[in-house]
Amino acid sequence: MGDSDFTDLRGTEFERADLTGARFTTVSLNRASLRDCALKGVRMRGVEVSGTTIDGEIESLVVNGVDVAPLVEAELDRRHPERPSFRPTTAEGFREAWTLNERLWATTVERARRLSPELLHESVDGEWSFVQTLRHLAFATQAWVDRGILGDPAPWHPLSLPWDQMDPRPGVPHDLAARPPLDEALALRLTAMATVRRVVAELADEQLDLVTEPLEGPGWPDEGACFAVRQCLLVVLNEEWWHRSYAERDLAVLEERS
Repeated sequence: MGDSDFTDLRGTEFERADLTGARFTTVSLNRASLRDCALKGVRMRGVEVSGTTIDGEIESLVVNGVDVAPLVEAELDRRHPERPSFRPTTAEGFREAWTLNERLWATTVERARRLSPELLHESVDGEWSFVQTLRHLAFATQAWVDRGILGDPAPWHPLSLPWDQMDPRPGVPHDLAARPPLDEALALRLTAMATVRRVVAELADEQLDLVTEPLEGPGWPDEGACFAVRQCLLVVLNEEWWHRSYAERDLAVLEERS
């Protein structure tokens, strides 16, 4: 088909748009960019896919009748033998996972220190800078451990950084433009990591499936929510694994710029 067969919507931006149940027929999505989008239950028929990159949490993805998600997971585990440790099932497994996480992040921070301070505030392909990543991981720990497990209704620090699309919540900071020095962001980060270390050090197997008290006050997770201790810790480990992967990827790009 030629350009005249399409309504010209090239360059249109959809932000905070609910397109649930929308139907796209004979639509060109060439060079489209999807960021922080939900694609649950999407069905594609007769599509042409090439040169497409998908980064995200993929639980099920059926391509020509084959669920490729387990294949992707197996390949990621093969490439990163330490990755399965971030899915522990016992209290001792959580302790081992956190020790491994501390060691991995220590090497990543050491790598970052070799760059100029300005580069650590630089975005790569629209992603968070290295310093912003540290601030976000502090927020994740404050949300799921300080608030979720320990019951602190407002554990936030002024530099805590939620995800970009979070709706404003009273008392929760969201200063994306702040540019603290690496050591200041790292101090916040290490304080949060020490909290996780204390929690897992005292953890027993029978505590993993205990459900937390309903959360109090505005924040994240939402007020009134309850979670199993296991779930809270797995969320943190998942955040730790993926954001370190992103940080290592982007540090490689920054090293080429330096």
